[in-house]
Amino acid sequence: MILLGFASGSIPFGLILGRAKGIDIREHGSKNIGATNVGRVLGRKFGFLCFALDALKGALPVLGVWFGLVAEHPEQTSLVGMLMPLVGIAAILGHVYSPWVGFRGGKGVATSFGALLAMWPLMTFPALGALVVWIVVLKLFRFVSLASMCAALSLPLFLAVRAFWITDGNSHPVDAVLPLLIAVTALALLVIWKHRANITRLRAGSEPRVGASKPAQ
Repeated sequence: MILLGFASGSIPFGLILGRAKGIDIREHGSKNIGATNVGRVLGRKFGFLCFALDALKGALPVLGVWFGLVAEHPEQTSLVGMLMPLVGIAAILGHVYSPWVGFRGGKGVATSFGALLAMWPLMTFPALGALVVWIVVLKLFRFVSLASMCAALSLPLFLAVRAFWITDGNSHPVDAVLPLLIAVTALALLVIWKHRANITRLRAGSEPRVGASKPAQ
């Protein structure tokens, strides 16, 4: 299942959409195969389509674990709880380091959102909270990269808040989700790392805002 998650995440939908339009997306804009660059180069409609497809390739493997194992082995809830994050992480890594594009890929934002949203109920609400952060930051500053990084950094906080909100009788709610909290923090740091070129452009004042006609180079 973990290998299937990686395989699902590795599908380079941004590259496929670019090829469908007769271009190699890696030679245009920021040269990234993620939804943001696809939207800048091919248009907003293709950007939304790429985001949806990238999110699905994170969500579907996680949902496959849930429906597959629970249907076959309803008593294995602890195994499901362990496998869902592992499969989700595998899908994210497959997207970020896709073997189909020389182990280079997108920045993991859409695939992470899809995978986390599918981890009902523990990560669904933190994922939705991160989406709200993304929307607010984007509205305020009009930088997709800044919105994505802020959303990623908010995930561990939302998970901790969620743990306190629904303790399930546990007197140490954060301890109960500590392994997942560590994994989500590592995921947030990975997203920041993949945005290091954007950080450089933000500091230099050359990062394109939403609606700018000139893509990042």
